Amino acid sequence: MEKLIRMFPLLLVLLLCPNFAFAGHDYGQALSKSLLFFEAQRSGYLPHNQRVTWGAHSGLQDGKASGVDLVGGYYDAGDNVKFGLPMAFTVTMMSWSIIECGKQMAASGELGHAMEAVKWGM
Repeated sequence: MEKLIRMFPLLLVLLLCPNFAFAGHDYGQALSKSLLFFEAQRSGYLPHNQRVTWGAHSGLQDGKASGVDLVGGYYDAGDNVKFGLPMAFTVTMMSWSIIECGKQMAASGELGHAMEAVKWGM
């Protein structure tokens, strides 16, 4: 799972930039499903507009025992450890994808979801 999360931003750039688009594949659908994957991995208080409806608020006590608020972010690798460096890389690459391919994301109706994914990881 961690490897997939780390690879997602690079795949996003490759899928959305016109130089890498190949006929016969629905890259808009791949983008939509990739962003839904990130929504399904959310930890913390879920927003009212959460599209993945089978999940619930989670990890609401993260950091409390140490006196810090660690609620939020994404789950990583199926465990309950929060890794800063892989998440920082992922959010940086998603941000870069938005900067480089934001017009294509907007055309597919996914720009808002991509921006929310970046905000959630921040």
